[in-house]
Amino acid sequence: MEQEQFNPRTDLSVLNAAVDQIRNVLGNIIVGQKQVIDFLIVGLLADGHILIEGVPGVAKTLSAKLLAKSIDAQFSRVQFTPDLMPSDVLGTPIFNTKTGDFEFRKGPIFGNIILVDEINRAPAKTQSALFEVMEERQVTIDGETYLMDEPFMVLATQNPIEQEGTYRLPEAQLDRFLFKIEIKYPSLEEETAILMAQHTLVNKSLAAEVKPVLSVQQIQEARSIIRSLFVEPKLLEFIAKIVNETRNNPSLYLGASPRASLAIVHSAKALAAIQNRDFVTPDDIIAVAVPVLAHRILLSPEKEMEGLTTSDIVHQIIKKIEVPR
Repeated sequence: MEQEQFNPRTDLSVLNAAVDQIRNVLGNIIVGQKQVIDFLIVGLLADGHILIEGVPGVAKTLSAKLLAKSIDAQFSRVQFTPDLMPSDVLGTPIFNTKTGDFEFRKGPIFGNIILVDEINRAPAKTQSALFEVMEERQVTIDGETYLMDEPFMVLATQNPIEQEGTYRLPEAQLDRFLFKIEIKYPSLEEETAILMAQHTLVNKSLAAEVKPVLSVQQIQEARSIIRSLFVEPKLLEFIAKIVNETRNNPSLYLGASPRASLAIVHSAKALAAIQNRDFVTPDDIIAVAVPVLAHRILLSPEKEMEGLTTSDIVHQIIKKIEVPR
């Protein structure tokens, strides 16, 4: 995802200046995760929710918090636990003794950037309440509907290793996430750089110095521009072939839905925009295919026994299909 030099017909200079600032600030704190940072920005600009998966200590929560800090918007965090109730997330009516009426007290879901830590630790009832808001962008309590402010983005984290006391997310609910980003262990060089950076800090936190570089209005304007970016018909056909192949692949028990096709289009446009292009290329589509599709498909039992992953199958599918040029 290297940035190339183009002279776009659409003015993307303001957006790219802000994106470069976010990349630089987050890159100084989160070492060696350039692609993760880009995908977080793409998810924000494509108006999608993101699931971040990784073992403890690889900066899942920190990545989400830093992205939120770089946006001049309302941020809230919810720690999911087994005893968490839907009202703890959505809000609840409170009796006002002065007026004698019930007043709705909004829960932490009412914000622009919502960090949901360890999403698979809450029971199904609470998970379902969250996913309803993610899809409908509204909450209905006692017959009254409350709309979410835009932008509205959920960043959820989960640990794939520790499964005791967790509630697995159903496939239908996973489909609500635009991306599933997997954060891996750092390399030896990257971990050395992390230690060096932290060792030289004296009573100073780099994270505390992150300042907002994008306003809510700028995000809305950027999203409007990105939606208007051009995609050639042959590239739309390329996307359709990839998704259709997931439904006919013998290695898969469950294929991707049309929602996945739309997710690839929207995220490929956003990826093109942050690389200062006002058109989508096949490389944009290939780059977003795995984070868009891997969590929406299911392996057949035989392939699962062989140790393959859904990401492996997506790569195999892309290699089989002729790339338009």
